[in-house]
Amino acid sequence: MVSRGLLVALVALALLAGGVYWSEKAKVAEEAKPPKDAPPKLLAIPEDQVRKIEIQKQGFAPTVLERDKSQHFQITAPKPLNADSQDSAAYLSAMTGLVWDRLVEDKATDLASYGLATPALEVTLTMKDGKTRKLLLGDATPTGGGVFAKLGGDARVFTVADSTKTSLDRASKDLRDKRLLTFDSEKLSRVEIVAKGQAVELGKNAQSEWQIVKPKPFRADGFQVEEIIRRLKEAKMDASVSEEDAKKVAASYAAAQRSAVVKVTDNAGTQQIEVHKNPNDKSFYAKSSVTEGVYKIAADTGDGLEKGLDELRNRKLFDFGFNEPGKVEVHDGEKSFLFTKSGDKWMSGGKQMDPASFQMLVDKLRDMTALKFVEKAFLAPAIEATVTSGDGKRVEKVRIAKSGDSYFAKRETEPTIYEIDGKVVEEIRKAAADVKPAPPVKAEAKK
Repeated sequence: MVSRGLLVALVALALLAGGVYWSEKAKVAEEAKPPKDAPPKLLAIPEDQVRKIEIQKQGFAPTVLERDKSQHFQITAPKPLNADSQDSAAYLSAMTGLVWDRLVEDKATDLASYGLATPALEVTLTMKDGKTRKLLLGDATPTGGGVFAKLGGDARVFTVADSTKTSLDRASKDLRDKRLLTFDSEKLSRVEIVAKGQAVELGKNAQSEWQIVKPKPFRADGFQVEEIIRRLKEAKMDASVSEEDAKKVAASYAAAQRSAVVKVTDNAGTQQIEVHKNPNDKSFYAKSSVTEGVYKIAADTGDGLEKGLDELRNRKLFDFGFNEPGKVEVHDGEKSFLFTKSGDKWMSGGKQMDPASFQMLVDKLRDMTALKFVEKAFLAPAIEATVTSGDGKRVEKVRIAKSGDSYFAKRETEPTIYEIDGKVVEEIRKAAADVKPAPPVKAEAKK
């Protein structure tokens, strides 16, 4: 049988829990309310309920945006175009967040005096349920800084900031997707480049690392490839140019020399951009397979796409990069050095090594870079370095030989011969010899 005291305690606990619940609910509701000093909204519409936006500027064909099956806005008039997702979202936010400054007239009868009989700009929103909301923007206020506005079906006339009209006065060229290529960089599988008289094809290996596939299999410089991809994503049109200027750009493109053709392939297909360069003023023009027209592009974008084979090849002798190696072995003539990792310590010959001096050796190996690629026979190596990384899954062996005053290196299983700086070789030799045992741990003084 439950005691009276326990029953009272349970009732009190239930009341407390209920009080906390309703307190939290009231708090959430209060936070959802707009601030008391917030400006009054002219429209209060949830953005996700809007299915269509029609922008009618006096004297021009309307610009229409409609949501597609994926709920993204696309331009359907005056002609079908891909819409810029950020610009269309910003436009919708400007409409649904529209506020008024002043109520001018509660029941206006002479709309012409406000420029609202034939408004300069009309924006119509079509909702999910088929209902529409229309905004009319008329003349500027006599004192400046504002514009007369009203809603369709509402007799009231308001003023809104003149910046509102500026932000809403948009045509299809302003809201269209301005990217010259629309590929998904996360799903790229192939990049093909024709520049400097060379054709290079790049693909990804099993580790999702970029590799040169053609003209021959070579390691690719991942940074250079990603830089090209970044430049391609940044290539955008200037949609604000006049028709006359667009004709001049097209003529300049036709007269300029082709500097690069780049194709990219993702899960949706292949896209191409062709870039022409004017050698006199070093201006660049581009034509894309994704969109009509020819456009002038930034000089750094054009330069960034003009890459030949040697610029795309990896000059690093080791690929372990910033991954922590698990084993390092160096053979220099009669000298041999073997370092293995045990836990967080580096060991050699059963002794713990000084971390700083060992790290110097790793850095020198990591940074070893070719001066150039050469075609020559590889002589007997004088130095051999092996680095094991990736939990033992990656083993890289580099042999270094001397010919006259020059040094050449070769990665095991690869035919490429790299010419390297003799100073770098001497630094590696010195760093291997300078790795020293860790200083003994001092015993704690007895208290």
